[in-house]
Amino acid sequence: MSEHPLIELIDIHKAFGPVQALSGASLSIMPGEVVGLVGDNAAGKSTFMKVLTGVHQPDSGEIKVNGERVTFRDPGESRRTGIEMIYQNLALAPNLDVVANVFLGRELLRNPLSLPFLSVLDEKLMEHKTIELLQRLKINVKSVRLLVEKMSGGQQQAVAIARSVAFEAKLVIMDEPTAALAVKEVGKVLDIINNLRADGVSVIIISHRLQDIFNVADRIIVLQTGKTIATRKTKETTMDEIVKFIVGGVQPELSTIASGR
Repeated sequence: MSEHPLIELIDIHKAFGPVQALSGASLSIMPGEVVGLVGDNAAGKSTFMKVLTGVHQPDSGEIKVNGERVTFRDPGESRRTGIEMIYQNLALAPNLDVVANVFLGRELLRNPLSLPFLSVLDEKLMEHKTIELLQRLKINVKSVRLLVEKMSGGQQQAVAIARSVAFEAKLVIMDEPTAALAVKEVGKVLDIINNLRADGVSVIIISHRLQDIFNVADRIIVLQTGKTIATRKTKETTMDEIVKFIVGGVQPELSTIASGR
């Protein structure tokens, strides 16, 4: 693992009119690390990640990628650095098959006659790459030509994850990836997250399910009213301690708010 963080967000502030959504939020993540981002519903987790993905621009603070300061003016710029976000609604096209969803908006084309304006979808190549990708992530589906609407919630989550890493993602952000899933499907999604880490992909998980966070995360970062109040290595904390941070029952030492390196 590299000695330098893949991503750093340092003292991020963001206001929407009179509402201060972020007031000193910081986070770092190493290559191939899984970090859990937790906090109550008003903690600023979504705004924080939307700053990282270029949806919002911070009022102040720094974003660094591999130690270099960057500015994301839109989601496209964030994505081009290898940052992908899977929202809770997954943004899949249910009437399309797995292959079409993996390459949705980034389809591969071929031009067999080498004539202008006669490019066609390279279905065979996209299918081959989809199968390779699913095998690498150890995702099992009956067929990559199965319509997404015919799949279970856990399988759909797996397709969304596969799509996010199909184009060399370095960091995948997951918003409540195990919400509303059956226990068996939760386990499969957590297995995929472990496979991403083994593949060198970093993951940030936003979740209210602390058990899932403790099962896969290397570190846990707690936001409270828009500010990072604690960073803990998962092996060095307990669920009770994290809950107390979330509800404001514990005031952490300043030293715990560092990046955790």
